[in-house]
Amino acid sequence: MRRPLLAWYLREMPEAAASTSRVLLVDGGQTHDVFEVVEVSGGILRVRTAFLFELGEEMKVRLVEDGGTFEATARVLTHTGTGEDKVTELELEGKTAVP
Repeated sequence: MRRPLLAWYLREMPEAAASTSRVLLVDGGQTHDVFEVVEVSGGILRVRTAFLFELGEEMKVRLVEDGGTFEATARVLTHTGTGEDKVTELELEGKTAVP
């Protein structure tokens, strides 16, 4: 008998994600919590989201980290996996501190 699969939001996240607590979408001056951080590697974020952003789409994001809050432009590089295992890769550029 197999153990039932857990929903993606109940699984443990890799240690690499621990440095970035949250990534928020910034739109029209408001922030929206639509991402779950899976992994952070340099200027690349791997996130899960219920939204399917277009490849090459750019969006403003706010990163809330242990060291402070920053805003950056994120560009969608790729989508991998399917269903509950779908992960979106975002490339960050222009990271600036937010007071």
